[in-house]
Amino acid sequence: MPGAVRTGEKTEGVSLMGRGRQKAKATKQAREIKYFTPDTDLTALQRELAQKRDDSVGEPSSSDDGHDDYDDVAERYGS
Repeated sequence: MPGAVRTGEKTEGVSLMGRGRQKAKATKQAREIKYFTPDTDLTALQRELAQKRDDSVGEPSSSDDGHDDYDDVAERYGS
């Protein structure tokens, strides 16, 4: 059949494959991404968390200032 593409042929640099093989490949890639566990530098993480904790010491958080975010919304809409 002229113009028909057979399985295994390449069209414009792309390898054609059947739906079953395509689905299996996608499933394999998804599984690799899902279970990928990169090496974590725990000492760098500990330093970063300690630095953030030190930065926030002495600063009141938004919930400690006695002002509720809902109050702004209530004032805006008249509730």
